[in-house]
Amino acid sequence: MTNRKFISMIVATLALSSISAYSNEPTKPPAPLKIACIGDSITFGVGIKDRAVNSYPAQLSEMLGGNTIVRNFGVSGATLLRKGNNPYWKRQNYKTALEFNPNIVIIKLGTNDSKPVNWKYKSEYISDYIDLIESFQKLASKPTVWICYPAPAYPGRWGITDTVMKEEIIPMIDTISKQADVEIIDLYSALNDRKELFPDSVHPNAAGAKIMAETIATVITKSKL
Repeated sequence: MTNRKFISMIVATLALSSISAYSNEPTKPPAPLKIACIGDSITFGVGIKDRAVNSYPAQLSEMLGGNTIVRNFGVSGATLLRKGNNPYWKRQNYKTALEFNPNIVIIKLGTNDSKPVNWKYKSEYISDYIDLIESFQKLASKPTVWICYPAPAYPGRWGITDTVMKEEIIPMIDTISKQADVEIIDLYSALNDRKELFPDSVHPNAAGAKIMAETIATVITKSKL
């Protein structure tokens, strides 16, 4: 055997060994899917026993399992409206949600906006909502954003008004969906005629939160993310 042939055999053997070694290396696990739940006291889990386990974001995390991180950025009393009495825009949870750099954003705001003290600014609801959506879409993570119809109230307290949500806010969310090119998750229908799940007429209990989580989980798992 000539030296040239011998060297060629060694080179070929080393190449095969390198390929084999490379193919046997463990693959790097994919980065976790980060989900930010934006909302008010219903998202936060007010009135729910063991809300850290039974709020809708906590139950959503359990349902999706696997390689997902679900964070609850709910703020009690928060409004979508910038001129509302407790605008989500001004709360630390909003800033923290942006810093989280999520892959998915679920926005459920509108319940507190239905209060007369806030709804007098309803002409700004659509533009404020689109601005909120875009503030997340501009993130480096380029998240998919879903917006939600508010949960129903039976009929409401603290100025919260189901009629306003059903007859005014929901149609506005339809408009927002078209203008911002985002999809809607219908939590209103999911919890409609389930008054027994709302002990104080506004906040769903753990069973109601489970329905919310199931509805949202179904949308996420059926998406092509």
